[in-house]
Amino acid sequence: MTSAPSDPTLERHFKGHRDTVTTVDLSCNMKQIATGSMDSCVMIWNMKPQMRAYRFDGHKDAVLSVQFSPSGHLVASASRDKTVRLWVPSMKAESTSFKAHTATVRSVNFSGDGQNLVTASDDKTIKVWTVHRQKFLFSLNQHINWVRCAKFSPDDRLIVSSSDDKTIKLWDKNSRECIHSFYEHAGYANHVDFHPSGTCIAAASTDNSVKVWDIRSHKMLQHYQVHSGVVNSLFFHPAGNFLITASSDSTMKILDLVEGKLLYTLHGHQGPVNCVAFSRTGEHFASGGSDEQVMVWKSNFDCAEGNDGVRLQHKTAFSLQALPASSTAHPSHPSVLRSQASEPTEHFTGQDSHTAAHTQSASRSGSHSKASQSHTHRHLSTSSSSTHQTQTRGLPQHSSQVQAQSQFSDGGVPPGLASTLEHIIGQLDILTQTVSILEQRLTLTEDKLKECLENQMEIGLHLQRREEA
Repeated sequence: MTSAPSDPTLERHFKGHRDTVTTVDLSCNMKQIATGSMDSCVMIWNMKPQMRAYRFDGHKDAVLSVQFSPSGHLVASASRDKTVRLWVPSMKAESTSFKAHTATVRSVNFSGDGQNLVTASDDKTIKVWTVHRQKFLFSLNQHINWVRCAKFSPDDRLIVSSSDDKTIKLWDKNSRECIHSFYEHAGYANHVDFHPSGTCIAAASTDNSVKVWDIRSHKMLQHYQVHSGVVNSLFFHPAGNFLITASSDSTMKILDLVEGKLLYTLHGHQGPVNCVAFSRTGEHFASGGSDEQVMVWKSNFDCAEGNDGVRLQHKTAFSLQALPASSTAHPSHPSVLRSQASEPTEHFTGQDSHTAAHTQSASRSGSHSKASQSHTHRHLSTSSSSTHQTQTRGLPQHSSQVQAQSQFSDGGVPPGLASTLEHIIGQLDILTQTVSILEQRLTLTEDKLKECLENQMEIGLHLQRREEA
């Protein structure tokens, strides 16, 4: 039996960007956090307090999207300067750059195998590239306005995109055809994300709503009207049971997708919250806002252990399908979880929550869809969990993860070998990036040599004409 979730706690905050934080992502091992900002910089924050952050200068305009590769050894960034850059997230800050579009690049997303990138742009197109050599593969062209976001499905067979033309489109990657369009009538979707199961998508809309759609039946499964401002970003919990949203109303909301209700409202940022992302395990999530701050939170969800996690995962898929399309979750209280943040110091490595003297007051909302009459309301007073706390809570796992663990225990691939293989893959990523940088330098050298030879030929011809004259 699963126990009720505990309350999320603010663990760390980082301040170093000089303008609005627009995008955030967490590495697979939770050792680094990547952010982009209107200050044109990409920053890599190290979770170890003694390690400084890395500031990557290269883009000539605002950075609007960043993402770690699945292995965590590369970071892709998309910018208003029309380029995409691939960085090695280390102190050397080596990167390759390519002009991806003819207008602002709004989003960049790695495929699950780490081999491809999909980009979305104000030039109304979506483009797919290889990571190695950044070779252009194909373009998707049916949107008639800016494309805000594009993402691969978990199995890499589909691409979802959202546009200012008030549509969300599903594309078949192999046939390159648009297989369905979802229509937003009141606003347009700023951001879209695939459910971990790959069977549905969620959209964050400018009409302050969050909608969850089934991509097989093309029906709306859930509709949450819980924000009082534009919803800028959202992200599914890896287990598929929760959805977190970020809004211009200065709050984040955590939605329980199984019950179809609002669980928490999180306060901490001063002004609009622009981006939010869960870690790969779901134990943490990070947020960025117009207050130039990056905050790292501990989820404290899902205290299930063993097979309960698998059961809950299956339950999610069926519950999502079963909920009526018109279901709307209404918050019973405008402030459910509040974190009053004192002004942090300008410090690249950030401070833990105790140093910054953060306090929180929390309550749980029991506002079920279509059942807003029977609310439960419980006030809690909690402090941010210590960064030295050693207790961890288990998370529900996908059945594939549990199966993989059982294979290890039954004489399959030993965990040590799996770790070694992961390290080798990471080294290959870095090697690929290094080769790409060398290729760029070789191309520049060849161009210079060609230019010198052409100049030499011109001088020779000029001297020959003078002698003939």
